[in-house]
Amino acid sequence: MAERMLQFVRLSQQTPDKRAATERKADFGEIYQRFSAERAGEQASRCSQCGVPFCSIHCPLNNNIPDWLKLTAEGRLEEAYEVSSATNTFPEICGRVCPQDRLCEGNCVIEKGFDSVTIGAVEKYITDTAWEQGWVKPPKPAREVEHSVGIIGAGPAGLAAAERLRLRGWKVTVYDRYDRVGGLMIYGIPNFKLEKEVVLRRHAQYAEAGIEFVLNCRIGQDISLAELRAKHDAVLIATGVYKARDIGGPGSDLAGIVPALDYLTASNRENLGDHVPEFVDGTLNAAGKRVVVIGGGDTAMDCVRTAIRQGAAAVTCLYRRDKANMPGSMREVSNAEEEGVTFSWLSAPEGFEGQEGRVSGVRAVKMHLGLPDATGRQQVEPIPGSGFTEPADLVIKALGFDPEDLPTLFGEPGLTVSRWGTLTIDRRSMMTKLEGVFAAGDIVRGASLVVWGIRDGRDAAEQIESYVLARKAAAASPAMAAE
Repeated sequence: MAERMLQFVRLSQQTPDKRAATERKADFGEIYQRFSAERAGEQASRCSQCGVPFCSIHCPLNNNIPDWLKLTAEGRLEEAYEVSSATNTFPEICGRVCPQDRLCEGNCVIEKGFDSVTIGAVEKYITDTAWEQGWVKPPKPAREVEHSVGIIGAGPAGLAAAERLRLRGWKVTVYDRYDRVGGLMIYGIPNFKLEKEVVLRRHAQYAEAGIEFVLNCRIGQDISLAELRAKHDAVLIATGVYKARDIGGPGSDLAGIVPALDYLTASNRENLGDHVPEFVDGTLNAAGKRVVVIGGGDTAMDCVRTAIRQGAAAVTCLYRRDKANMPGSMREVSNAEEEGVTFSWLSAPEGFEGQEGRVSGVRAVKMHLGLPDATGRQQVEPIPGSGFTEPADLVIKALGFDPEDLPTLFGEPGLTVSRWGTLTIDRRSMMTKLEGVFAAGDIVRGASLVVWGIRDGRDAAEQIESYVLARKAAAASPAMAAE
């Protein structure tokens, strides 16, 4: 083992420098500076190179984290990138948006006494350097094959599968209903977490590699699923989940109450230079408004921090549990607090007040944590007589996402769904009830992380290839026997 490793006893944890809150909340640029080569090497050298790497075990991609940390500490950056990209289709994106505090870093062996290794920041440094040095190559195959796949959805799962199959010589066509590639990475995640050029350059690279993209294409309207099945050897459904969970109660139909994804998409489109009428007329613009965001996940954090940057007069996040039980990344909560967001913990909305048809406030009640439920999570119960009203000119509902009704949208009743609305598949083959039609990502597992989408897309590519090769071999067998 190199003498450079196990430096956690000598070197303290250091994260990349962060722009001051007063500076960063005035724009949508990424808030973390990049590691210098020296700092990246030092932080990578803190890895203990443990025999059972819990960082890898708790990474959905089982990334070989200790290996590329060691290579980084030794200054072997190109090799570090090769190891990192061997298991991860988008390490530059995971380094930015993964909740490392809940995954790899949160399970780092040295975390309890010495603070974890800054895995995400080193991963980002490795891949950003690789792009600059030209080490990131388009997935061009050594030889072409006659197999064809149609992929519905240009998000993390769809793109990960496309990259895997194209590298093996497949003809890959990706269909997406939006006008840009990336799914929620392009329209859901704000620039201060993931600058859009990071996603757009992957689109350009994949197009250069021969992957065909058919955008502004709605399956079931512009082309049917039956037509895709006839055109391709296999079809992968990787649409993600986009249907916003709603909240009822008195006044829920007032103007000024909007879904989180509509709000974030408008902001991201505006930052990309698109003309967005709903942003211009103020419907989806927080400038000068008292904003209340309902929810406690990463989407809620994206909304509150976007509202701050749009110049909101005040931003409050209502969450029915306490800070310790918040599902979002604690790093994001800390950043939001630094930028001026107010958190109203243990507060649940009951209804909305309005004036002249527009929302003017959120009626809420204080909660307390009770006994654990069947999942082990503490139940929340209202405190009698604790009602209050939070003033609001714009209310953003960030309560999570459910699947759309794909059998109806696609005009294909043969697609079966679970009681949650997700597509049902054979868990081994990843195939739906329709022969040759596979599914992966959030449309199967429910709203989840980018890294899980990548994992599912890569796994689906393996299953699709096995299925098509076996089917074609079986079809060729009688002909071979006749000869």
